[in-house]
Amino acid sequence: MRIKDAIKEYLYQIETFEAKALLTVKAYKRDLNIYQRYLEDQNIIDLNKIDENVVNDFVAYLKDNYANATCNRIKTSLRNLHSYLSNKYDIKNPSENIEVNKNQKRLPIYCTKEEIERIMNQFDDNNPIDLFNHTLLETLYGLGLRVSECCNLNISQVNLEQGFVTILGKGKKERLIPIPKVTLEYMNEYFNVVRPLWQKRIIDKFFINRYSRKVTPKYVEIIIKNAINNAGIKKNITPHKLRHSYATHLLEGGADLRSIQELLGHSDISTTEIYTHVENKRIKNLYLNNHPLARTGGLKDEKR
Repeated sequence: MRIKDAIKEYLYQIETFEAKALLTVKAYKRDLNIYQRYLEDQNIIDLNKIDENVVNDFVAYLKDNYANATCNRIKTSLRNLHSYLSNKYDIKNPSENIEVNKNQKRLPIYCTKEEIERIMNQFDDNNPIDLFNHTLLETLYGLGLRVSECCNLNISQVNLEQGFVTILGKGKKERLIPIPKVTLEYMNEYFNVVRPLWQKRIIDKFFINRYSRKVTPKYVEIIIKNAINNAGIKKNITPHKLRHSYATHLLEGGADLRSIQELLGHSDISTTEIYTHVENKRIKNLYLNNHPLARTGGLKDEKR
């Protein structure tokens, strides 16, 4: 089998039968295309020509040309590809000895509550376009949505009367998210006042622009960039950073990780645990503010 065909088959497998998200499939395709191009440069086209030495040489090539995090991601894609091929065709897996070094998780960049307020104050809600832009950001932050989930939101997924949305996230996993009161007010105003003015054709998307077209993630990125610049915020805030802010503020408010995992649509709690820095800080503050041993002088001061 040609390596080109093997990769194509594997991508079809994870998209069709494993129901991987489209962005995940694209990421695998990007990584495996790098692998394929490398093999072709070495005049290796057939799968049976790939052994441990070839794979090890490719790993060395990655280390010389890519950042550590990128190397690890590509190596993971490579291992998954060969594991699939090995299991299906009962052939030796040349990548089974590859080690993927786990990177230390970086703390997520997020906005403080004061910064969120400054961002939201950059819009003139009497202007239909500003109200629309404001509502998009309120929805992203207020519901903790991925930008793709927000842009693809259908009218049927939004229950403004009862105040919740139904999201079909990664892996086709459905979750219900309550809409905060302030966010609900903006969504109602946009949907009942602005959207009817812009709807020139039948379209099922909840968010449409003034040309009656679906909103794109790039448009949302531009809105945020303009808002943070106008607010004088120096952080690199993206749509996903608003999602980080949502999770962080929930933890600061006392929500537990399991509940946040469900709201964010994380399949694995370990993904949500990146926010434990907030939980640890909160526990430390509770201790410092309430435990007698944490006070100056400890219990000795109390006995005096």
